[in-house]
Amino acid sequence: MIGRLLPLAILLLASLTGACAARGGAPVPRPFPGASLPPSAVEPAPEPPAPVPVPALISTALRFRGVPYRNGGSDPSGFDCSGFVQYVFGQLGTLLPREVREQYRAGRAVDLDDVEAGDLLFFETEGRGASHVGMAIGRGEFVHAPSSRGVVRVERYDAAYWARRFVGARRVTAATSRPAPFPDAVHSSK
Repeated sequence: MIGRLLPLAILLLASLTGACAARGGAPVPRPFPGASLPPSAVEPAPEPPAPVPVPALISTALRFRGVPYRNGGSDPSGFDCSGFVQYVFGQLGTLLPREVREQYRAGRAVDLDDVEAGDLLFFETEGRGASHVGMAIGRGEFVHAPSSRGVVRVERYDAAYWARRFVGARRVTAATSRPAPFPDAVHSSK
């Protein structure tokens, strides 16, 4: 019986000590959790954040032109501004917060002169601070769900009305869009 179990035990041990395909190489040995790496070991560099696929993002957003404005709306039956942006990014697997002020903290800040298609544009329309959001689509235009004239539409962000109310722009990547996890949280790979 031991003679038959020995090859299985060796096979199991070999599979547990092999290279990890998900990390792209052999595991870095550590003597115990929390210990520093041996001087000869090199920790693999983290992968850069995945870019949001801009052409698909823009074409997805433009499909919803004419959809009515609906306060609190976050689906094709009706959108408010932040629901529209969240829905469009979500269609491509990028999670954004629901509220304008939370979306204003997602991604990284971009100067107005450096705005590219796919960047989020924020405006002050009610009170102080960001209260309206749209998405740049290129050539000085953005798509958004405004409450006035009540449909998703394209406008120029350098038009007098929007230029006076501009408060900032943010560039979102798949990695920067997710909320920060709790410390020591365990994440599933599924």
